[in-house]
Amino acid sequence: MPTAGKVFISTEYAPLTDISVRLEGFKEEEVYEEVDIRLELVTEIANVSINEGILTGLYSYDYVVHNYHRGSVLPSPATKEVLFAFTELENRAYLTVVDKKAIANRLANRLSEIAFGEMGVIVEARILPETLKAFHLENPENTRVIFFENMDIPNINKLSLYGPDIVGTSLFEEYTARGDPWYILTKSKKHGHTVGLVRDGSVTLFNSVDQGQYLQYVREEILPMTQPPRVRSDT
Repeated sequence: MPTAGKVFISTEYAPLTDISVRLEGFKEEEVYEEVDIRLELVTEIANVSINEGILTGLYSYDYVVHNYHRGSVLPSPATKEVLFAFTELENRAYLTVVDKKAIANRLANRLSEIAFGEMGVIVEARILPETLKAFHLENPENTRVIFFENMDIPNINKLSLYGPDIVGTSLFEEYTARGDPWYILTKSKKHGHTVGLVRDGSVTLFNSVDQGQYLQYVREEILPMTQPPRVRSDT
């Protein structure tokens, strides 16, 4: 099964020990009521620990699902658990959320509020087009997919190339000259993982890896590829 996640970066630096204190013990409760059914929903952070420069934790939240039962559709609670990790690199705090993009984005905003007091302190970790292209060119024979955006052709927003010989085509050179790579599917020359990488920091490993191996890969290869965040304005 592929393992998906997304990388974020903090616009304000804080040591992992300070972030840990703010996250440890966080818990919220709310009540959901529907007709004569009352459900207590909990959001909390557990298993916060720091090991070898990585702060990991488990963010869990309850939500309501509706199931058909004996002629009625009834609400019942379900729980979602998401692994996250804060990492220090070059005096910056990075956040990796191990889940699909939509969930990772929501969780990044919540952790920004909890750890830094407001939404928007934790932002997307962007990758420059030339960095993404250089990553592809490290192992071009194993690149299978490239998507391009910001094309200079009127009314053409995105173009894509699929196949085992992408780099050897004239279309690759033309698309590279006319637009910016924003997604590639290739194999990491350093680690051997088959990886799908988007410029917004979304990372999918298609090998069979556990979440710990996923975090290690992201820390070693993806974090150094990202750009510093924009300076926040106080006005």
